[in-house]
Amino acid sequence: MSLKNIIIEPDPILRKESEHVENIDDNIRKLLDNMLETMYAAPGIGLAAVQVGILKRVIVIDISKNEEKKNPLFLINPEIISKSKKTSVYEEGCLSLPGHFAEIERPAECQIKFVDYNGKEKELLANGLLATCIQHEVDHLNGVLFIDYLSKLKKDMIIKKLIKHKKELNKVVL
Repeated sequence: MSLKNIIIEPDPILRKESEHVENIDDNIRKLLDNMLETMYAAPGIGLAAVQVGILKRVIVIDISKNEEKKNPLFLINPEIISKSKKTSVYEEGCLSLPGHFAEIERPAECQIKFVDYNGKEKELLANGLLATCIQHEVDHLNGVLFIDYLSKLKKDMIIKKLIKHKKELNKVVL
């Protein structure tokens, strides 16, 4: 397995829609394994393939706590088929927006259908943090970031800080 580089906003690829995965093969499973390793190392609880520069509808999630046994969820071609009218608010962050967090209101529950690691079609009813994480990651597949739910002013401030952060990362120190 190998760690992937996580793309930081602003980057045009993060705004592109990801493509449907036609075949679940060893290449897709290797991508899932590498994404999971990258997510754990970051550390994060969710990662979409677009965040590592691959426009495929693939997500890894693990909301288990550090002390708990790891419980990864692999979602290929996830599709949200229903959302609750009841909402919840979580402070969201994103590996592609390091150091930035905001309270985002989303449906408290969602039902999804997806294909798992082994190519089996499944459905899942998620609530709480898992529902929020799934919706956040599916947004990535559609070119949407959590900052898109904020006011223009807040969003612009975050992007300005990220541009400055990227410039500092690219400086060469001798």
